[in-house]
Amino acid sequence: MIRKDVYIDAPPEVVYAFLTEPAKMTTWIGTEVDLDPRPGGVFRIVPNLVDVIRGTFLEAVPYSKVSFTWGFEGDGHAMPAGSTVVEITLEPEGAGTRLRLTHRDLSGEMRDRHDTGWDHYLARVAIAAAGGAPGPDPFADPNHRHG
Repeated sequence: MIRKDVYIDAPPEVVYAFLTEPAKMTTWIGTEVDLDPRPGGVFRIVPNLVDVIRGTFLEAVPYSKVSFTWGFEGDGHAMPAGSTVVEITLEPEGAGTRLRLTHRDLSGEMRDRHDTGWDHYLARVAIAAAGGAPGPDPFADPNHRHG
């Protein structure tokens, strides 16, 4: 299991939009995003033009929590589509938001890769949600594989 905690200089309503609206999500993760933020709705991210992350929303509570399954489409992945669970909670903290992420059901190399990946992406969402420009994502390079 991975646990991450990051402060974002933006209110929960703004941060939530970066977790549930495709146009905002692609500023920090993915070259293509398809989201239907309701229980049973699609969660799909193309992070690097090669891999496809796919799952299903389990929860989408405006401004406070999203959770979804997570894994990779296609045969031969150590972590098949929908095989792990990501939970993100948002709590007001001063003028900003405390984002807490838990990624369950990970082990070994997949855990290590996702630990690094979440550090990278949470730093990017913190910049984007606060109104900054995180710039081109080096992880979007198809030669940088996650799964």
